Amino acid sequence: MASKKEEKGRNIQVVVRCRPLSAVERKSVAHNVVECDHVRKEINVRTAGIGEKAPRKTYTYDMVFGPSAKQIDVYRSVVYPILDEVILGYNCTVFAYGQTGTGKTFTMEGERSPNEEFTWEEDPLAGIIPRTLHQIFEKLSTNGTEFSVKVSLLEIYNEELFDLLSPSPEVNERLLMFDDPRNKRGVVIKGLEEITVHNKDEVYQILERGSAKRKTASTLMNAYSSRSHSVFSVTIHMKEITIDGEELVKIGKLNLVDLAGSENIGRSGAVEKRAREAGNINQTPSGRTRTSIIATVSPAHMNLEETLSTLEYADVNYFCGFQEYTEEIERLKRDLATARDKNGVDLSTESFEAMNSRIMSQEEQNTEFLDKISAIEEELKKVKELFSDSREELNQCSESLQATRRSLEEAQSDLELTKQRLSEETFLVSALKSTASQLLTTVDVSTKDATGLHEKLDRKKSVEQHNSDAQQRFADQMEAMFTEMQTAVEQQGAKQQGMLSSYKCSVAELQKVNDRSVSGMMSTVTASFQSIKDLVHSSMAKCHAGMMEQETLCGETNRTLQTLLEEHEQELQKLLAMLVPGLTALGEMNEELKQTLQRHYAVAEQMERMRSESASFFRDHLRALVQLRETATAALTSLQTEQESLTQCICEASHTHATRISQVISCMEGQMRLLDVETKSGFSGLLGLSDALQGRVASLKQTMQTECGAVEQAASAWQGRAEASSSGLVTELRQVGERGQATLEESSGQVSSLQAHLSQLGQDTRQWGDTTRATVHSLSEGQLALIRDGQTSAKALQQ
Repeated sequence: MASKKEEKGRNIQVVVRCRPLSAVERKSVAHNVVECDHVRKEINVRTAGIGEKAPRKTYTYDMVFGPSAKQIDVYRSVVYPILDEVILGYNCTVFAYGQTGTGKTFTMEGERSPNEEFTWEEDPLAGIIPRTLHQIFEKLSTNGTEFSVKVSLLEIYNEELFDLLSPSPEVNERLLMFDDPRNKRGVVIKGLEEITVHNKDEVYQILERGSAKRKTASTLMNAYSSRSHSVFSVTIHMKEITIDGEELVKIGKLNLVDLAGSENIGRSGAVEKRAREAGNINQTPSGRTRTSIIATVSPAHMNLEETLSTLEYADVNYFCGFQEYTEEIERLKRDLATARDKNGVDLSTESFEAMNSRIMSQEEQNTEFLDKISAIEEELKKVKELFSDSREELNQCSESLQATRRSLEEAQSDLELTKQRLSEETFLVSALKSTASQLLTTVDVSTKDATGLHEKLDRKKSVEQHNSDAQQRFADQMEAMFTEMQTAVEQQGAKQQGMLSSYKCSVAELQKVNDRSVSGMMSTVTASFQSIKDLVHSSMAKCHAGMMEQETLCGETNRTLQTLLEEHEQELQKLLAMLVPGLTALGEMNEELKQTLQRHYAVAEQMERMRSESASFFRDHLRALVQLRETATAALTSLQTEQESLTQCICEASHTHATRISQVISCMEGQMRLLDVETKSGFSGLLGLSDALQGRVASLKQTMQTECGAVEQAASAWQGRAEASSSGLVTELRQVGERGQATLEESSGQVSSLQAHLSQLGQDTRQWGDTTRATVHSLSEGQLALIRDGQTSAKALQQ
């Protein structure tokens, strides 16, 4: 019992801290009226006068810190021992109380040092809040436990609550506070913002953010900072693994409170009430709360009234823990006085009656407790039986759950295989796409080659047209030349015929003249033999002159004919020499055209083979894609069927488990409700996972069908376009080749006919020249023979 009282007495710890004189107080020549004794834990206050004999008041507390005390000293003595209890799961509160300007905010928050590499022990200006958070992080990180730290900053102004860490820029939303003894959480504030922190820098940022909000709130409310309280709460969630392998979750809470100025609260007549309210925030009814009060005072004599008020408040809270000890001491004193009276009873009458009544009430309570224990034992037996039944059902559910999990794992393995197949199919589709792109590239190249072939054919056509035009012009020129030649030959024949006719006429006239001359001569001879000699000489002379002239004329005619024939032969040879290269070039061109057409036929045959190969290739790939899509659809359908059966099994198991739990929930409501919630959440998670898996499978199936259909349509369309273009190209190439072949054969026939006609013309011309030459020569020879005969006859006649 003494240990319990001692434990209860340590729940409240009172500490007093006195600050040094400020610069304003030194300028106003204020004297020190407070003396602090750190060793004896006492503080002496001179209530009047300055001398040593002035009246004093002495107060005793758990700890006393003088003006020379540092921040680290206050932290080590007050907060450091509390942290271990916070980590063990206790709720602890540390609040500063005192007059405005005595160092409450400096003690709780401190100032931020420019050197951020200081630890919580080395930082000289850091207050309790950042040191606490820094050491919490160090301890929990060293222990290696899984933890999270959340902080909140609350302002209490005019009996109303405001959240200084709310996301809204203005603090105007009033919060509500509720008692929650059911879950032993003490007081719950609805809508309070909690922020997770990871280091002390974030703590400084949160304090600055709260201070800015607090100033803004004060401006809006037309209030000073000393009229509102601020509560900085730190909640630690820790998860540890016990020896049995179970998870243990501990929640510790530390409230660091900066109260309003005590002079304002004191003047309002509510010092003790409001301070107790601030100290009781988040304090649970279970007695697991540790509270430390830091009372801050000023040593100046001008603040004596407020200093005494603060020390009185601290003294009241210090001695409230010893109230039970005082009552016990008074009772023991009465018992001792009764024992000294020697009345036969060692106790006083009051104590004896109280003891008898207490004994009777305890006997009644014992009877009731025994009845309750027997009833509880019976209920415990029933609960154990129900628990064993529920455990068996739970084991069965666990086995079914394991089977379901195995089925789910098999489904996941099937899904992985399906994903692998899908990746393979995706790879095949990509390979097919790359092959199709290569084929498209090949078709583009072939199209370009065909375009070039068409252009070459067009050029060939233009060349052929030019050749045909040149051939036509050459034929026209040859025909014109042949016509001119024929005309010239006819004219020359006409001239020769005319000359022959003139020669015949001349010879006939000559014969007539000769005949007349002979008849004349004969008549003259007969008439006058005397004058015959003169007539013969004159006739012979005339005849000789005529014969000479005739001989000269015949030689000239022969020479002229010879010259004309030679010139005609030379012109014919020149014409043949001009025609032979053209004919040779035309033959070579025809040969090249034949070779080009042969190459075109070879390209057309190659295009035909390529078209047939590409058609067979696409038909094979289309068949493979259709087979692949059917296989994937069948696999996805089977997977979806297994998924639906798994979902149905899970739903049946969940329904069966819920029905069995409803039978047991009347006796084990708390534990089984928790188990039911966890199991339902697990089943809900499994159902959600199953639904998500089913949705992904359906979307995967639809995506595969869509992609396979698109690939098949694209491949079919491309195959149709490739076959149509290849067929059109091959047909056009064949038509062009056939037209070229026909043109080549026609050109070759025309060239052969032209060569035959030219050869025949040459031969006919040579034959005509030879015949003409022979005829002219024979005529000339006959005429010369006649002339010679005439000369011989004339000589003979002359003789």
